[in-house]
Amino acid sequence: MPGWPEALHALLVEAGVKQVAYVPDAGHKRLIELAHADPGLKATVLTTEEEGVALLAGAYLGGERGVLLLQSSGVGNCINMLSLAAECRVPLLMLVTMRGEWGEFNPWQVAMGQATPAVLEAMGTIVLRADEPERIVETVRAGSVLAFDSARMVAVLIGQRAIGAKVFRR
Repeated sequence: MPGWPEALHALLVEAGVKQVAYVPDAGHKRLIELAHADPGLKATVLTTEEEGVALLAGAYLGGERGVLLLQSSGVGNCINMLSLAAECRVPLLMLVTMRGEWGEFNPWQVAMGQATPAVLEAMGTIVLRADEPERIVETVRAGSVLAFDSARMVAVLIGQRAIGAKVFRR
């Protein structure tokens, strides 16, 4: 039985996704590896998360679907660029691995981790959440249909319980 990253990769391909934009993140590590290994996907590493909003808006205008992989701390970087997708009704599917929650060791992650849902909603994003690994794929499936069929911004928040809390060892 494949893990959720493998099932999620298959789902994204089935949904017609052709572009995967991301900032490196341990929570998305396996999905990023699968995207790079898939000749049908163009995986683009970003220097900052808001570049992904613009990249995927361009992909949409060129007739391709895409997904933005980011961490909750990167949501704050996207706030101004989300107005592009909102005003132009660009379908934007974001998969957000959460930090600053259950088992967090890094106090710098807490503020944005706690604010992420409200920040996204304030920008007009529909927010869905998966806190158990077995719920991730079905939640992303629902989010992809919503984003691509209604030309909306949708963020699926993948909770820290689902991906596991990072551990810092001294």
